[in-house]
Parts: sequence; structure tokens; C-alpha cells
Amino acid sequence: LLNMLDINYKFSFAFLIISTILVGKNYGEFTAEDCWALGMNKASLLCSTCDQLKKHDLDEMRERCINCCNKDENEPAIKRYPKASLEVCTCKFGAYPQIQAFVKSDKPSKFPNLTIRYVRGLDPIIKLFDENSNVQEVLAIERWDTDAVEEFLKTHLQSPL
Repeated sequence: LLNMLDINYKFSFAFLIISTILVGKNYGEFTAEDCWALGMNKASLLCSTCDQLKKHDLDEMRERCINCCNKDENEPAIKRYPKASLEVCTCKFGAYPQIQAFVKSDKPSKFPNLTIRYVRGLDPIIKLFDENSNVQEVLAIERWDTDAVEEFLKTHLQSPL
């Protein structure tokens, strides 16, 4: 009986060690739910974004961010544009209150190379321009909220010199 307990103990100990090694391989990575609870979207968070937190002495937040991010080298390069224009008709503000909230807030002032244009009858769009002011992309944004518009501009609009 003692010999049987000794074998059972050794088996349990070996199982514990193997489990720790296998689980330890993923230790430090948060689940998508954990990241969401921290205010981070694991599906779209790039590790280069986390590195920017170091510049602002946010080391504790950076550590959490690192556990939620995706490596940049696996991601295609994000095209950035020197200019953008958000275009909408004020008559559409009732149908798109989130766009009205963005336009009327201080958020557009964070993007000096963004212009707001009021075009009669137009549903909200964002136009992205190259350095010669040629339209490169046009995106319908009627379903975007204010945070989505701001995040898109942070990602795709070049910082002014």
C-alpha cells in the first residue's frame, strides 16, 4: 500500500511539473476577455502601441499591454496619409448623431491635417489624400462612433511635421 502511494505521488508530481511547463509556455498572455476588461482590444492591439506607453512613464500599463498585443512583424504595414477630409451634410446630423458629436467636439482639433467639409446631401465619409491632394481612399463612416473615427485617424493620418 505504501509503495502504491509512493508511485501515485510520483505520478502526480510528474503531472504537475509537465502541466506547469505546458501552461508556463503561455504564462503572461491574457485572454481576449482579460484584455477587454483592461480596456484593450487584443484582436487589434499592436505591440508597437504598447512601446509608446514607455515614453509617458506608464510602465505598469505597458506590461499589461504587452500581454494583450500582437507582434507587428506579422501585420501588413499600415498606409498613412498626409491629409484627410471628413465630409457630411449638416442635414444628416439627426441620422448620424455620433458623427455630429465628433465634428462638434474638440477631437478634430487634434488632427491639424484633417478638414471638415459640409457637403449638401452627403452621408458621412472620410477621404484620404496623398501629398499632392489626390484622393487615395474614400470610406463610408455612417456606422462609426466617435472613438472609432478618432482611432482611425490616429492610425491612418500622418502626424504633421
